[in-house]
Amino acid sequence: MSIGAVLEQLRGEFPDVTISKIRFLESEGLVTPQRSPSGYRRFSRTDCERLRFVLTAQRDRYLPLKVIKEQLDAMDRGETLGGSGGTRLLSSARSWVVPATDFAQGGGRISRETLIERTGVDAGFVTELQRNGLLAAGPGGFFDDDAVRLVEAAAALADYGLETRHLRAFKVSADREAGLVAQIAKPIAKGKGTGSRDRAEELIREIAALSATLHTQLIKAAVRDLLD
Repeated sequence: MSIGAVLEQLRGEFPDVTISKIRFLESEGLVTPQRSPSGYRRFSRTDCERLRFVLTAQRDRYLPLKVIKEQLDAMDRGETLGGSGGTRLLSSARSWVVPATDFAQGGGRISRETLIERTGVDAGFVTELQRNGLLAAGPGGFFDDDAVRLVEAAAALADYGLETRHLRAFKVSADREAGLVAQIAKPIAKGKGTGSRDRAEELIREIAALSATLHTQLIKAAVRDLLD
């Protein structure tokens, strides 16, 4: 298949994928299409499934490319991977790339009423989250899947006695971390050459994952000290 044909196959599931993105993934060694005598890329169905695997892992698990490449290399060696029976077939890759709630990319158009119904909270709780700057509606007043996860997490914390006003500290911390990440990623995104934005997005993904790990470990260490 040509790169255009691959793009058409993937776009239904990944609307944001571009030719530039596919070329970037190739440059990072995630896929190695053959070349025609005239130099055009020629993708096999296996190449297409590898791309689908990569895009799914990025979207649903927010994994950095280094980790995804390690998984692909292990699968190429015939090693089994954890999850959903440990399948190693690329055609079944999505069956074990289980959607996670840590860095899943938001999507969908969810009304306020549907948000309340899906999360099981009352309208007043949603209003409080918005009033404290923790939750914001998008264009047209709709929310996305990330908003659902945010409300669910806030509601779970509320069950432990943390009111919405207490959660503002998390928002302040997140804004500061986002500012630091932006300082690193912006110059790369504005750089010349194809794939600059893709490299910036990949950098953000890796830093975000590392930041979450660091944040968790710092909280664990601080709480442990308080308990001791």
